Amino acid sequence: MDASTSAAERAYRAIRDGILNGVHPAGAMLGEEGLAQQIGVSRTPVRAALGRLQDEGWIVIYPKRGALVQGLSERTIAHLQDTRLILEAAGASRIGATARGQLAERLRASIEAQRDAFGDRDVRRFIELTISFHRAFVEAAGNDVLLELADRLADRQRFLLFCKGDHLLARCDDIIAEHETLVEQLRTGDTAGFTETLRHHLDDNYVPGP
Repeated sequence: MDASTSAAERAYRAIRDGILNGVHPAGAMLGEEGLAQQIGVSRTPVRAALGRLQDEGWIVIYPKRGALVQGLSERTIAHLQDTRLILEAAGASRIGATARGQLAERLRASIEAQRDAFGDRDVRRFIELTISFHRAFVEAAGNDVLLELADRLADRQRFLLFCKGDHLLARCDDIIAEHETLVEQLRTGDTAGFTETLRHHLDDNYVPGP
């Protein structure tokens, strides 16, 4: 990897991470000069990074004005919710009894860590914990294709959850209770109950609006 490629990749990762973690929120206008100074590179790799991010749908570039960070439409949010429901419910339904018990114990430890993150009002930590929590339902099924599809959604999930940070804090007790219910339904093999709880859980946490 030559120096220019390395700088472009560094710029891409820095800007992308800023979008996903809320440093560059939806509606923000990003300028090449400011980004270059922040990242410590020239404008050329920043320009390449912005082009790549536009191709991925994260920004829209307006010549001579800057790059506008895109939000997620209600339609996209609904599609994300539906796809996650299908993947996680399918994954959970394919886990054997022994593996379900082992996973339930691991996820209970995750819930305690989530509770601590909420207690510290650490939205960033909670988001990473909850992404891993939900990924575990797909991962434990042992289907690499399902897991690949789930991982493709992770960035949009992370972006949306950061946008809903205050909403998550307001619902912290309900979220923890729903996670506990999901774990118990997983442990007992209550596939129908798990799917219905997950459906309501996603509805409540992905509610459109600010």
